[in-house]
Amino acid sequence: MERAGEAYVNRGEEDEMEISAYSPCCWKLVLVSLGTVCSGGFLLLFLYWLPELSVKWTCRTVPLRDAWVVLLRTTDEFQTWSRVRVHSLFAPGSSPLGFPQVSESKRPLCQASQLEDWDCEEGLLPQHARGGEQAETRFFVHHNMRYLWSVESQSFQRLRALDLGLPCSALHALHGAGLPRSIQDYRRLFYGANQIDVQVPSLPKLLIKEVLNPFYIFQVFSMVLWSLDNYYLYASAILFMSLVSVCSSLYTIRKQYILLHDMVAAHNTIRVAVYRGPYETEEIFSTELVPGDVLLVPPEGLTVPCDAVLLSGTAIVNESMLTGESVPVTKTALPGPAQGGRGPLQDPPYEPEEHKRHTLFCGTSVIQTRYYSGEAVRALVIRTGFSTSKGQLVCSILFPKPTDFRLYRDAYHFLLCLVGVAGIGMLYSVIRSVQQAEPVGRVILESLDILTITVPPALPAAMTAGVVYAQRRLRGQQIFSISPQRINICGQLNLMCFDKTGTLTEDGLDFWGFVQAQDGCFLPAGQDIRAPNLTGSPFVATMAACHSLTTIGGCLSGDPLDLKMFEATGWVLEEPTQEETALHDQIQPTVVHPPDQTPPETSEGIPEDEALMELMKAYQIGILVQFPFSSSLQRMSVVTRTLGQKRLVAYMKGAPETVGSLCRKETVPDTFSAVLESYTRRGLRVIALASRQLEKKYTWHKVQHISRDLIECNMEFLGLVILQNKLKPETVPVLAELHRARIRLVMVTGDNLLTAISVGHECGMIPAKGKVILTEALPPRDGQPATINWQYADELSTLEISDKASKEEIKLMLDEEEAPPPAPRPGVPDSSYHFAITGRSFSVILDHFPDLLPKLLLCGTICARMAPDQKTQLVEALQKMDYYVGMCGDGANDCGALKRAHAGISLSELEASVASPFTSKTPNISCVPDLIREGRAALVTSFCVFKFMALYSIIQYLSVLLLYSTLGNLGDVQYLFIDVAIIMSLAFTMSLNRAWGELVPQRPPTSLVSPQLLLSVFTQILLSLGFQVGAFLLVQEQPWYRSGENGACGLASNSTALMNVTAGPKPEAEDGEADSVCSFENTTLFYVSCFQYVAVALAFAKGRPFRQPTRTNGFFVASLIATSGFLLFLLLWPIPALDRFFELACIPFDWRLILLVLALSNLVLSLSLENFICDCDILWQCICYTRQKYESPAQGTCPQLELDEMAPGHSCRRQASPRAKYQRLAQELRFDPDWPPQPQTSTKAQVPPAESST
Repeated sequence: MERAGEAYVNRGEEDEMEISAYSPCCWKLVLVSLGTVCSGGFLLLFLYWLPELSVKWTCRTVPLRDAWVVLLRTTDEFQTWSRVRVHSLFAPGSSPLGFPQVSESKRPLCQASQLEDWDCEEGLLPQHARGGEQAETRFFVHHNMRYLWSVESQSFQRLRALDLGLPCSALHALHGAGLPRSIQDYRRLFYGANQIDVQVPSLPKLLIKEVLNPFYIFQVFSMVLWSLDNYYLYASAILFMSLVSVCSSLYTIRKQYILLHDMVAAHNTIRVAVYRGPYETEEIFSTELVPGDVLLVPPEGLTVPCDAVLLSGTAIVNESMLTGESVPVTKTALPGPAQGGRGPLQDPPYEPEEHKRHTLFCGTSVIQTRYYSGEAVRALVIRTGFSTSKGQLVCSILFPKPTDFRLYRDAYHFLLCLVGVAGIGMLYSVIRSVQQAEPVGRVILESLDILTITVPPALPAAMTAGVVYAQRRLRGQQIFSISPQRINICGQLNLMCFDKTGTLTEDGLDFWGFVQAQDGCFLPAGQDIRAPNLTGSPFVATMAACHSLTTIGGCLSGDPLDLKMFEATGWVLEEPTQEETALHDQIQPTVVHPPDQTPPETSEGIPEDEALMELMKAYQIGILVQFPFSSSLQRMSVVTRTLGQKRLVAYMKGAPETVGSLCRKETVPDTFSAVLESYTRRGLRVIALASRQLEKKYTWHKVQHISRDLIECNMEFLGLVILQNKLKPETVPVLAELHRARIRLVMVTGDNLLTAISVGHECGMIPAKGKVILTEALPPRDGQPATINWQYADELSTLEISDKASKEEIKLMLDEEEAPPPAPRPGVPDSSYHFAITGRSFSVILDHFPDLLPKLLLCGTICARMAPDQKTQLVEALQKMDYYVGMCGDGANDCGALKRAHAGISLSELEASVASPFTSKTPNISCVPDLIREGRAALVTSFCVFKFMALYSIIQYLSVLLLYSTLGNLGDVQYLFIDVAIIMSLAFTMSLNRAWGELVPQRPPTSLVSPQLLLSVFTQILLSLGFQVGAFLLVQEQPWYRSGENGACGLASNSTALMNVTAGPKPEAEDGEADSVCSFENTTLFYVSCFQYVAVALAFAKGRPFRQPTRTNGFFVASLIATSGFLLFLLLWPIPALDRFFELACIPFDWRLILLVLALSNLVLSLSLENFICDCDILWQCICYTRQKYESPAQGTCPQLELDEMAPGHSCRRQASPRAKYQRLAQELRFDPDWPPQPQTSTKAQVPPAESST
């Protein structure tokens, strides 16, 4: 039950949020102010980081209608909080799409509800209304979207425009004439200016926001602490590096804002013409547009400044900015209310995605328009500003969804563990200092210093270095990213979805042949479509006229399939010029005609009647109306008129199943399914053709705004066109490489199911011995529940299709009961099985078989006839099974799936497409293994750097604690040398290893708490602890330690001058702080710890199988050699000036050799433990994975377990189940005797008891 003052906005949508209302509370504000003063401002900083507490600690809960501040929390897994102020606007009305309200005494005498009465409407918003009756509307803005208070629903609702689902007829009837200036000004009060204004933050604002980051606050705290402890040099160096880091970050962030601002603002403000009535137009700035305005689209085109739906005319649009698809798209007018002989048809509600073939989206470019005298190309403004499609994409860049990756969560948990370790060290330091009677100030400084040592301040920068280097390498391979944080996630991809056409196969199609139908029978197949006897046939006419091609720059342009079919006919396409169009009252259609057929030229010697007769003999087809191809409808059609004929003719083409269902049954051959299957089994692309001679009542005027449903029915089936879609040369080797890497492959296409299966066999997605199980799901009908029919693909040609009622039915019981032992299953294959499913069946299973869907997806390989939204739903369903999903497509119909996947790769010529996180300019799937390789290298680099930084902090932590026991510490220069010369150089060069050239079956670990990583970290910690404690105790046992003699100092006994200069520490010295640094323990631990940093860096610098060997990283090798060489020089050849600079005590040469032996021993043990125990693949395979392999009683084998044998998802605990849902499900299905289903059976959905009883 919801508490008072709480509600939800965007209920049921992707960006659903919980909303709570608050109002300032005086006594809470007073308490917080006092706390801020007492804490020196830290409380205010804490509340800045946690907006939910800042609201709850300063405000009181109130009803939503009284809110001054609202607290928003997303309902997804991230639970992100936002704090937003509530504002008020005053307008002469409260409905954004309504009309301004005036008092009765000042209301015009005429009715203002009719849009046609322009004289009345101009008086609706008089000048005195501004100071007269004003209605208050409360609203808030979140992520550039405005939410208005609704009195009716008593809640805040997102401001919507004409995309509310209004009937298409209403858009024509109520909004087709445009808006008067008064209504436009009124609506602008609610919708604001029509611009996507990306504000570039000022440098001071960015600086404050960046500096208030917890990382930099901790840096400031550390520098103040070090300065109080007299570590001025080290504090100055860290300050300098922090300033460089801040400036670099500010430059990068501001540059990105400027680039985005310039990209958006380029077409933010243009001059457009809008209608102020049925005929009058006015030129205004595009920023003044509001929903309801009607644009005049000029013939030369424009960059669309808003989302608008075409009311009349046709437009050729380039949508590459949205989809990455450079092929121009034809947009046609939104069909109006259709009246037929059987009464009015259903008036569908307008949806921008559903009617995208009639919608001009913001940011796209209209190349040219088709219009005719008296009725220009008009477009109704649907959405403006950030509500447009372009605005929503910009918002997704400005406010990206948080990345849920296990590495980052575990990193935070590990840092908390380090803070706990620091707490133990602080407690030890306080106890030890109190026992030694240290001053209170010194005790506090030393204890806090432990915290700054344990939590490495350079960790965030070091961990992102690998991603930055990987992004740079990807850019060199023509792979661009707008979401670099996803590169690490690419290293964990274990399932790749591929679109077929244009991705796996060539964009272009080759004409293979055709099969005509006549009198309900198929004629013999042919290949010469240009035969003279076919020139005037409806079959060829359909191929030549049913398309959306246009001429741009003298060349035909349009969909590759349309282009290939038209070129096969050899016909000619002629489009009217603007001059020709303007001379006629009626539309001048696009004309197609056979070649070598041109209109006769009229000369003075030839009578006009003879010329007209010659013209009538020509065979020309004029295209009057186009109904463009729709992915959801899987067809397109045109209405034409043939020269010399009175009646119009409609031509249609599309998916054979769809076209066949819309034709008269007597015209569809009985062998339709068998013939279609014979071609699709061979991987050929099949398109069906149909035509219909329209009745006399369908005139040119009526068909201009008629519903396509009235045209696309009762067609005559004409036959099939067969095209060959060849695989790209790179497809087979790339898919083979991915399969060897144990990455699941799934085909997601809009093509025919059997064609997709054939391509799956050809490209290797389905192995030679793999069995394909066709899954046909039927929705509930006539009181019968939803049913799934199972059919094995290789048995289609041999099995007879029996009546549905005679098929064996297996009822899927959700509450399983004991059943007798299963009978022998001769029909179940011994090899692996793969499910093939269509988009229609997928929707039925999603709605009626939710428990069965994961089982199908576990081994589903082919998904055909998938609509764009179904592709997105498929990706979401796979992600719910704990797959890391990648999606590769051409960007046209895959935008939703590309954005939803963990890693979406769009094959586009653009460097940065907002359609997906990654864009490859290479037009084939060879970019996929490149991206996965770089993702794996970046992920392993992140683990390596994290482990190195964690060990660095622990090693320094151990050194300081040991020195604290003798009231000592490391020196200022020593800290500086360790952190800058050693740690920074090694950490950042460690990330430069390139990716390994081969994708291996193993995948990098996803968690820092995996057994291998934990063992690696803990063994190195114990090793470092053992050597440091051993050296610390051993130096105190040396004979020269107690006596303080330095006769053995230096390289040799004859170095008397050197010995006299580098004297050992003097316990009786007055400078106690100097003695706390320069001591035998300090010098010993400094050398030992420095060599330990080098040892762990070399041990953690992983090479194969995910990165190139360490020896290939020249910068890292150079850093190792330089650091080690300097340390050896400092140890074995002491120079007095360097010793004084580093505050090192003079130690005997024999002890120096002992320290060298300890360092070498530490190095050998570190490398041995890391390479032969912690990183031994054979050992861990035996421990973790061998136990999971067992024989399955089921005869059918799901390939999923075979793919995941090398995956890191299994636990090493005995009898423990895998973490991933799909792995657990795969193990369960091995013992399921009823899986996979038997051929020629069906599964019915379980009917709820309440429904069954009725």
